[in-house]
Amino acid sequence: MALKSSNIQNKKIIIAVTGSIAAYKIATLTRLFVKAGAEVQILMTPTATTFISPLTLATLSKKKVLTEIISEENWNNHVELGLWADVMLVAPATATTLAKMAQGLCDTIVTAVYLSARCPIFFAPAMDLDMWHHPATQRNIKMLLQDGCQLIPVGTGELASGLVGDGRMAEPEEIFSVIDNFFTAKQDLIGKKILVTAGPTYEALDPVRFIGNRSSGKMGYAIAEALANRGAEVILVSGPTKISVTHKNINLMRVESAQEMYDAALENFETCNAAVLAAAVADYRPAHISDTKIKKSGDNLTLELEKTPDIAKSLGERKTTAQIIVGFALETDLEIEHATAKRRKKNFDFIVLNSLRDIGAGFNHDTNKVSFIFADDSVKNFELKSKMEVANDIVNEIVVLTSLRF
Repeated sequence: MALKSSNIQNKKIIIAVTGSIAAYKIATLTRLFVKAGAEVQILMTPTATTFISPLTLATLSKKKVLTEIISEENWNNHVELGLWADVMLVAPATATTLAKMAQGLCDTIVTAVYLSARCPIFFAPAMDLDMWHHPATQRNIKMLLQDGCQLIPVGTGELASGLVGDGRMAEPEEIFSVIDNFFTAKQDLIGKKILVTAGPTYEALDPVRFIGNRSSGKMGYAIAEALANRGAEVILVSGPTKISVTHKNINLMRVESAQEMYDAALENFETCNAAVLAAAVADYRPAHISDTKIKKSGDNLTLELEKTPDIAKSLGERKTTAQIIVGFALETDLEIEHATAKRRKKNFDFIVLNSLRDIGAGFNHDTNKVSFIFADDSVKNFELKSKMEVANDIVNEIVVLTSLRF
């Protein structure tokens, strides 16, 4: 990751490390912050020290690591630390620490400083799949969000237990990007209303079954978050996903089918300054939906499919000269040619292309590798990045176009 930004330079950052195997990632994160010019103070719970050595983090941060409120007969002033910091980051944040933060329990240097901090608080959870989805954990997270803390979403992948699913702590580069953007988030989209579509659509076969795809919705949700961070009022029309939103500027509308997404998009587009069409909308749906569960009979089942309404084409036809539309293309061959043709046909201002042939791109990844194709057919290629970073790249282009239009 190229650290060209000086947004973090001279900022005072507390990293509070708790007892998770993901603590090993904090060595890289600390190095990124220090290299960018930040002053970093590491706090660790006693359990965290069993996963990574305080000496390692002290060497990287160039500051003594604090593991106790009282150590070596000295009192580590948690109130002073809470006033010192420009931002506090709890990473990895275990289920135990999240519960203590939510309930205001104060038995470690981490929770003591948290309760004393007057700066913004970010937390990057790390835990196993079932712990992450447990109602108690989700309830604690909701309480922290209501208290004004900011969640850095977990990733999906292989976990320490061997299970595969949600619960991985965000990668160091992604966390760095979140904090970097926090310090420089320009409110250059205040007064703008932007429609975003995200996730898959499910097309019913009967009351039980449906036709769908593997879209997680992560890219669309990251774009909505990035737009909201820049001051935009965001209408997020989402197909079925497990993702939630926390930003007050995002109005989430949940839908299921392509028809429902089409209706919601057309209903809202007229009053929007721009639209980002990141959803993976089904191209076809069953021509006939059974009112009852289809029973197994015979060796074959033939389905008649019909086209779903074309959201992108309909919005492109309705677009005024003052509106901006950004589309997406996921291709497997002749990527540039196919994406360029789609941009022209759908009247997009630019299209975001990603290829399933690129490692780390496509569905169910926390990363993406994209190219932008513009109205003059010029192409801008990007390296593999986190989806949050890609979202910021897209928003930067929208800001440029917005400044030219309005």
